[in-house]
Amino acid sequence: MRTPAHRKAFTLIEIMITVAIIALLATIAIPSILRARAAANDAVARSTLKALSHASETYSMTVGSYPLNITSLRAVTPAYVNNSYCGTTIAGYIYSCTFASTGYTLKADPVTMSTTGTTTFTMTTGGILNP
Repeated sequence: MRTPAHRKAFTLIEIMITVAIIALLATIAIPSILRARAAANDAVARSTLKALSHASETYSMTVGSYPLNITSLRAVTPAYVNNSYCGTTIAGYIYSCTFASTGYTLKADPVTMSTTGTTTFTMTTGGILNP
């Protein structure tokens, strides 16, 4: 019969307890990580809409009317925006833009509600962000 001093391997019960502890920690940590990711995507969406709104308002003050499309904001030197945000997906949000000479509506929809983002954001003429 062997004594405990000669053991060279883990028992099945020790391995099962270790796996159970790791599974419990993962169950606690994963939802927190997903919520933090969605909150970060929300912040990026708000920031992107504010940048587009600021560019549109600056364009309006310079030209005398609002841009008719995103290309109007990119076609000047220096450009008001460097990316074509409208119709693209960035950080879990799909951006859509409606431009007219009298104003604009910018919208950011999460690709998957509650996973990639928590809210649909809308920015209208004058930089009014809802919600």
